Formats: sequence, C-alpha cells, structure tokens
Amino acid sequence: MAQREGDTKTEASRKPVPLPTLVVEELKKWREASIYRSDDDYLFPSIAKNGTQPISPDMILKRHVQPVLERSSVTKKIGWHSLRHGLATMLRRQGVDLKTAQELLRHANSRITLEIYQQAVGDEKRVAQDLAVRGLFEGGSTQHPSAPSEAA
Repeated sequence: MAQREGDTKTEASRKPVPLPTLVVEELKKWREASIYRSDDDYLFPSIAKNGTQPISPDMILKRHVQPVLERSSVTKKIGWHSLRHGLATMLRRQGVDLKTAQELLRHANSRITLEIYQQAVGDEKRVAQDLAVRGLFEGGSTQHPSAPSEAA
C-alpha cells in the first residue's frame, strides 16, 4: 500500500468521522505516552523515520492486528478492507439505517454500501426463509416484521 497524503477520492471521504468517546479517550492516552506528541506530529508516527512519517498501515496490520487475530484462532487473511466489510455487516446487524451506514463508511452513495459491503445476516436469512415456507405451506401470505403494513 503506497502512503499518500493529500486530497481524498470523494467529497464523502472529506467529512468528519464521529468517534466513540471510548476511542477518543484511548487515542488521548496513546498520544500522551508517545514521544511524538505535539499537534504537528503524526498520531501513529514511524519511529524508524524519527516521527517524520506515519507508520505504514501494512505494518500496523502485521505487528498488531494479525497477532491478535492469531491468538483468537482466526486463520483467515484479514486486511483493512475486511474490517470495512465487517463494520458494514455489523451496522446492519445492529439495525443501523442504510444512510447512516453509508456515511460512516464514507461511501459516495448507499448503493455501494448495500450491494458490495453489507452481507445479509444469518438470522435475517432464516426469518425470510421461514416466512416463505410458511406462506407456501399455510397458503396464506405472511409478512416480514420490517415490511410496511397494508394498513399504512
């Protein structure tokens, strides 16, 4: 992965990223413990480059993320994009609406989020299959809990 600084690919990518309070507090602790802690320094500086460059994202994966995954018995190769796909699916599982997920993932439009990033969650698939089978064998129509009602 080439390291680049500069403008982002899309306007959506330039918008601020809301961070949970827990993450903000941990980043503050990280900064306080760093030898490079001025406002002009990188948050994750390369010690090998005396803080003049950020650490390579690939090195973060290799030195920090992969060892945690290995200790957790995860054998699948995980990269930064895997984490984005996982976040998209987790947001869906938690019932986060599509527009919010799109903005958190910095996608230019919700179609990218829906068609490429989010995976149908196992429970959703089971509910959908159960509804279809019940409708087939019971001869009536059943409705998914999230479907709009006919009364509306």
